[in-house]
Amino acid sequence: MTKPVFSLERTANQFLGNNKRILVLGELKEQNKRMNIQVLIFSALFLISNSLPGIEINQVVPNFQSVNSKGETWNSKSFLAKKQILLYFYPAAMTGGCTKQACSYKDDFQKWKKLGVEVVGISGDQTSNLSLFKKAEKLPFTLLSDPQGKVAKLFNVPMSKGGIIERFFKGDKFTLERGVTPKRWTFLISKSGKLIYKNDQVTASEDSSNVMKFINKQN
Repeated sequence: MTKPVFSLERTANQFLGNNKRILVLGELKEQNKRMNIQVLIFSALFLISNSLPGIEINQVVPNFQSVNSKGETWNSKSFLAKKQILLYFYPAAMTGGCTKQACSYKDDFQKWKKLGVEVVGISGDQTSNLSLFKKAEKLPFTLLSDPQGKVAKLFNVPMSKGGIIERFFKGDKFTLERGVTPKRWTFLISKSGKLIYKNDQVTASEDSSNVMKFINKQN
């Protein structure tokens, strides 16, 4: 019977190979731990940002600003003591429910002008999306871009991650990207800057008429 030949070199290589595998596994475990911790931190921050108390009825709304469909800065303080601001958050431009909502405001636009109300739609869309949306639906009011959700956070509007959709307009294909996707919430700010109306259960096609009913009851 042949005795096994002892090889110091082979044994050393096996030992080093096993140690390398142990080190690699150890590194992978550490990376997974770090990734899990990062996910937990992100989730906690997201939950905190969506659970902070928002602006309540009769509270003064802090000044806020954003960029409109032309890339120009829009500032709420420009309307203080001049007009009421009807600010409605919607998930995404050029989508079914959001188009119905926008068109309801378009159909009532002359009524809103007579009431001295500045209608403003806001979403996480890029300004180019808003420009296309206004052209496609002939929207006569302001649309604001809030891709980082800064204004949505101010009003404590819940948000989910952004997204990309593709749409056709006059035979051309457009890619529309948004940074965040806010829930459909609507607010009315008085001339003095106080919040006087809030709806967090909006029906897209009835939004304009519901806010108008509220205003007419106040008059």
